[in-house]
Amino acid sequence: MRQHWIFAAAYDTMTAPLERAVLAGRRARLLAGLTGQVLEVGAGTGANLPHYQRASQVTAAEPDAAMRRRLTARAAAAPVPVRVTSDAAEALHHPDAAFDAVVFTMVLCSVTDPRRALAEARRVLRPAGTLIVLEHVRGAGPLAWWQDRLTPLWSLFSAGCHLNRDTAAAIEAAGFDIVTADSSAPFRLAPLLEATAVPRA
Repeated sequence: MRQHWIFAAAYDTMTAPLERAVLAGRRARLLAGLTGQVLEVGAGTGANLPHYQRASQVTAAEPDAAMRRRLTARAAAAPVPVRVTSDAAEALHHPDAAFDAVVFTMVLCSVTDPRRALAEARRVLRPAGTLIVLEHVRGAGPLAWWQDRLTPLWSLFSAGCHLNRDTAAAIEAAGFDIVTADSSAPFRLAPLLEATAVPRA
């Protein structure tokens, strides 16, 4: 796993305006009501941690050591108990049906294999559990055309982030039914998908 020390050091500063204007409110709306055992995949520097209010425990998985160092520092101040692990999204070291909710926020754009990451999420999620997603995603028409062309260069400078992933389709292909979804375009380069999904029976 490549470590992104410079990106991790700059990440919170770079994203602060978007957090204030767009992301913090959406994080709170999606996460504050979660209860029981929660797994956050690709927890980054811990931007979600202040928004968990009712969970019994949050397991925050982050394979990048540079990000994980900042995540661990934030975990001590979280409103709920947090356990930090180094698991990659594609290889979660947890038994089947271990969690009441699995959370992906701003991470499916950069995982190596979104298909495998979502399959692992489905495996560790309880049958009555919920998948929570907040991701920038592929647009349509001219925007998608530009995303395809910008992504190779963009990825080099943003820790492997892809602008052009069709995350809603990937969620459904992994065996989930999307229950609620809000697609808006607060970002110039990509729409934002805010969604909840459940394992398909």
